[in-house]
Amino acid sequence: MSEPKPHPKLLFLDRDGVINHDTGYVGKPADFTFIPGIFTVIHQFVNAGFLPVIVTNQSGIGRGYYSESDFAALCEWMQNAFTDQGLPYIPVYYCPHHPEHAQGNYQQLCDCRKPAPGMLLAAARDLNAELSSSVLLGDSWRDIQAGAAAGLPAQCYINATPAQEATLGQSNVFHAPSVAAVTPLIPAIIAASKNGSDA
Repeated sequence: MSEPKPHPKLLFLDRDGVINHDTGYVGKPADFTFIPGIFTVIHQFVNAGFLPVIVTNQSGIGRGYYSESDFAALCEWMQNAFTDQGLPYIPVYYCPHHPEHAQGNYQQLCDCRKPAPGMLLAAARDLNAELSSSVLLGDSWRDIQAGAAAGLPAQCYINATPAQEATLGQSNVFHAPSVAAVTPLIPAIIAASKNGSDA
């Protein structure tokens, strides 16, 4: 049996605040609104050879605000929207845990909740991808720290104001005040990712 064909480049995407408006513990389609510009951004990275992957903290599951079944149903709804926009299937990696504010087995100090890099490492392993040429888009310093811990060569912090926590000691962290503002930065982000793969 042949080895799976490697996909060298991943586009890691946080969900809340990057793909959809973060209104707090979004667990059903009725509460989910796509952020303007996100489909265009994903399309441009896909056209450049990146495979998009969602990596999202979902402690709302552990807190009991919605179930894993609810989350799975929302993911299916979201995937249908991606398909309608001509995008490929986008794998979703999620962490339902919280070290303090969760119920039962969900209350734990895990290695998947960002800023830990566990979800990124798992995706790279599952998809036979190279982290040294992958990038991340996130709206929280936790996203950026996870990307740095995974060794990503380029990331984009999407927030109205820069955060020192996100960029302190990190190189190749781009800043965009909105998702739509990521578009003109994409060539530079991709160039930085190539520099990482050549290192």
